[in-house]
Amino acid sequence: MIKIGDIGKILTGNTPKTSETENYNSDDICFVKPSDIPENNISYINDSEFYISETARSKARILPTQSVLVTCIGIIGKVAINQVECAFNQQINAIIPDLKKCLPNYLAYAIQYRKEQMQDIANAAVVPILNKTQFSNIEINLLSLDKQHETITVLCKIGKLISLRKQQLTKLDELVTARFVEMFGESRSNLKGWQTVALQEIANVGSSKRVFVEELKKTGIPFFRGTEIGALAEGKRVVPELFITQEHYQSLCEATGAPAMGDLLMPSICPDGRIWLVDNESPFYFKDGRVLWVHPVNKKINGCYLQHALKETIMADYESIASGTTFAELKIFALKALQIMVPPLKLQELFSNFVANVERQRLTIQQSLDKLEVLKKSLMQKYFG
Repeated sequence: MIKIGDIGKILTGNTPKTSETENYNSDDICFVKPSDIPENNISYINDSEFYISETARSKARILPTQSVLVTCIGIIGKVAINQVECAFNQQINAIIPDLKKCLPNYLAYAIQYRKEQMQDIANAAVVPILNKTQFSNIEINLLSLDKQHETITVLCKIGKLISLRKQQLTKLDELVTARFVEMFGESRSNLKGWQTVALQEIANVGSSKRVFVEELKKTGIPFFRGTEIGALAEGKRVVPELFITQEHYQSLCEATGAPAMGDLLMPSICPDGRIWLVDNESPFYFKDGRVLWVHPVNKKINGCYLQHALKETIMADYESIASGTTFAELKIFALKALQIMVPPLKLQELFSNFVANVERQRLTIQQSLDKLEVLKKSLMQKYFG
């Protein structure tokens, strides 16, 4: 094991004064911020949202190519390798590796493996921070350069396959969206002139009865929070972490009911329209307030159609629909008032059949993606654990 600080030179970024306009009057040098680095995958930086001028070079921290950048304030542990010379801000620590000791790609994977450890060290009530000293003291498993090459080759192949599967899933989502607009048009303009009704006229809209922390168990009936509902909406496999007892579940069902197959659930913070159409009869319950529940009651509405109509409506106008001082959240009263297009049921069912065919393809791709991610996790443990 070796400390990151012993592998190369570590720099913390900075920001040239924005009040000095000459620092930003031309796009000469990439200026990397955490928003330029995606989560989960190692990214390769060729450009950035913001740039600084050549004049600002002496006022910034400049990295040579093949340096490793790691976010250390806010979202901890996003990792990137710069393919071009760049500057970077104070939320990022970077390592200029000694190439006689460590290859950039190997270092990036090794740091990615230590992400949870870094998050634990940086844990803070307000803004997580992993300072330069703490970052430098993180230890990684350092193999010989030949072994590093072998490790990178394997992990890069798996990484490319994972990226390909994710792209395929994105394309399927785009295909369904395009088909919806082709068949029904956009909700805001409703150029096809469909009848529109408030959501509350065709569905019951609400949330759950509150379940207190002390009532949660380690086994029993699954209890989902907004994060799990969002993941289910994306077609991901979710392993429940929280549960309630069978007796408690029965009492909740008797008091307020419980979601059934065909109902819609969504996180209250939902700008990307993540709405889960409950697709099985397995019992579960969910967190009040942070998850909204739509139970269709009108036989003229197909559940799959309603799912995508809501998604299209919410994504098109989220800022005006959602409210809140800290986070823009969907509220029950606003959801009830949403105007929903109601085309003929046969047309809705035709769309639903199309989605079902796409979902079969999605399931195959998602299963392949799940296996690849399990394999990557296993290999990361083998190489870096």
